[in-house]
Amino acid sequence: MNSKNYLVTGGAGFIGSALATQLLKDGNTVYIIDNLSTGYLENVPQGAIFIEGNCEDESVIEKLNAQFFDAIFHIAGQSSGEVSYDNPVLDMQANVQSTLVLLKYAVQTGCKTFIYASSMSVYGDATKLPVSESDPTMPKSFYAVGKLASEHYLRIYQTFGIKTVALRLFNVYGVGQNMNNLRQGMASIYLAQALQNNKIVVKGSTDRFRDFVYISDVVRTFIESLKIEIPSGIYNVCYGDKTLVSDILNLITQQLNNGTHIEIIDSTPGDQFGIYGDYEKFEKTFGFKNEISFRNGMIEMIDWAKNKK
Repeated sequence: MNSKNYLVTGGAGFIGSALATQLLKDGNTVYIIDNLSTGYLENVPQGAIFIEGNCEDESVIEKLNAQFFDAIFHIAGQSSGEVSYDNPVLDMQANVQSTLVLLKYAVQTGCKTFIYASSMSVYGDATKLPVSESDPTMPKSFYAVGKLASEHYLRIYQTFGIKTVALRLFNVYGVGQNMNNLRQGMASIYLAQALQNNKIVVKGSTDRFRDFVYISDVVRTFIESLKIEIPSGIYNVCYGDKTLVSDILNLITQQLNNGTHIEIIDSTPGDQFGIYGDYEKFEKTFGFKNEISFRNGMIEMIDWAKNKK
């Protein structure tokens, strides 16, 4: 395999660092931009070229010195619907302005491939389940609005000759997730609380449900998106399975067996009640489906988190 040159934004975070690590293992050169707001410097894999800063900041992008990239993976951004209510303007800058700045950079430097981490949150409370890429979008949070806006900007930039792939990630979880951020990542929040306090505070009904995708499947999808046979478009990255909040809680408490107490309080603004995805378009285009079951992936994550504690 010929060595390529890639930019991974958010490369100090959960998904970005896992992707950057695999790209480096494959013999590529990897540049990383991350502002370290939720990521950690120790997550930046050895061998990557690291630039600290915000992707929406033109002065930070200038530090790339007009470097040509075979592809840009844009994963950085504010990644919590709940947090987006704290400062919607900052959320817009992190999630929309950053996309525009990077797309402009791609045009200026001749980069022809742009892979974007979008979100299942763009669907809002879907009226039909499982939800497919052709179904209506009705974002419920500022974060989700930003993700949908970026998808539209990607579509427009296809007219500039750039292949753009928007991956609508459902609930990503697994080994390496940030256990200190208690406002993003349902599975990691519950697990962190159980390990730290023997108590899980659930914001909303335990009948809510999600579609969980393990981190290794997500990394594989980003890399497969580079292939020439994968066209521009929007793709659900999901398992197609409905996992209840109560299922998550039962699995964590059973595996830890530490007498964890469950407390249920009001839900957060913009929270989706329940969603799971249709992966037909993904499987038809990519030629595979994500395979790691939530139970197996969660048990692996729990074992890792216990040893990390």
